Amino acid sequence: MSAFSATAAGSAGVGLETGLVPAVSLSALLESGLTDGLAWVAIGAFIVALCLQWLGAADPARYVATGAWIVFGVFWLTMVPYYYYEVQSPLQTILAIAALPLCAYTGYLLYGGRDSIMLLSKAVMFMGLIYLPVETIPVVKTWLIETTAAQTHYGMELFGYSPGLAEGSYGYKSKFDFDPNETVTGRTTYIILACTGIGSMAIFGGLIAAVKAPLRRKLSAFALAIGVIWFLNLVRNVFIGLASPWGWFQQPWLVSFMTTYMGAEEGRVSFLVAHNYIAQTLSIVALIGITYLVVKILPEVLEPLEDVLFILTGNEYDLYSALDADVRADGGRSTTEEASTSDSKSER
Repeated sequence: MSAFSATAAGSAGVGLETGLVPAVSLSALLESGLTDGLAWVAIGAFIVALCLQWLGAADPARYVATGAWIVFGVFWLTMVPYYYYEVQSPLQTILAIAALPLCAYTGYLLYGGRDSIMLLSKAVMFMGLIYLPVETIPVVKTWLIETTAAQTHYGMELFGYSPGLAEGSYGYKSKFDFDPNETVTGRTTYIILACTGIGSMAIFGGLIAAVKAPLRRKLSAFALAIGVIWFLNLVRNVFIGLASPWGWFQQPWLVSFMTTYMGAEEGRVSFLVAHNYIAQTLSIVALIGITYLVVKILPEVLEPLEDVLFILTGNEYDLYSALDADVRADGGRSTTEEASTSDSKSER
């Protein structure tokens, strides 16, 4: 699994144990290191750009960051076949396709002088520095996957299911060992790195690390985001892990629609509906909700989010005013509060 495979759609993915090889397999491409290599190049370029900015070389910093955004977009483009053929996720496929033009446009805006995007570049850099070591250090990756699997299994036990854990397709003890002769679909799921929530954690960790604010508020916002993501991710894993083997969505009309129009295998319908449609949609809703909670503690993160909205819509937004935020990105007070204080002093 590639380094940022979870990030685009908010922590995508519980693997499906099928015993079948997809007609078009991109495993060789992913295992070749191409995608992770592109991610490392992009993050490395962002680091160089920010170092140049810190040294006062504004123009070179902007040019290097522009190149980093383009490489980052190409990285996402390499993920399209995987999301389309193997994961069969319409949402992730669309997001991966859209990433290249959006990243290229971001680089174009930065190259043209929109220097505020350097803060967004800094956030992406920190996201990569959080995620990539987890992806590439085997002991950390194994611990995170198997710990998530054990916690998910405990969640299943709370609902009366205790399948046990076995070795999954990627060699981790993360497969829920349901008896195929006793379940509805005869299939089961296993935990992969994307199922750990690390992608969403990296998103918020990067945003929080990038902005200037008192350390106490940054730590509070980070703890809140990580805690909520962990809990919701555990609920999601339990839901998918039970829906797939027990065929919660194997209704005839749904099976007919998915196999006829979406190219799904009949036995995978419950998994695909639970994972690719229900869970991923709710993940986006959850990310928006977590963002709101983080903003209440750390309104400084609104600054890079304003650039994200400008990139997506072409319109300028004042999120500070819209959300009645009273702290500026530089750690000072809002203009309204300063004006009120000034008026108070002048009356004295």
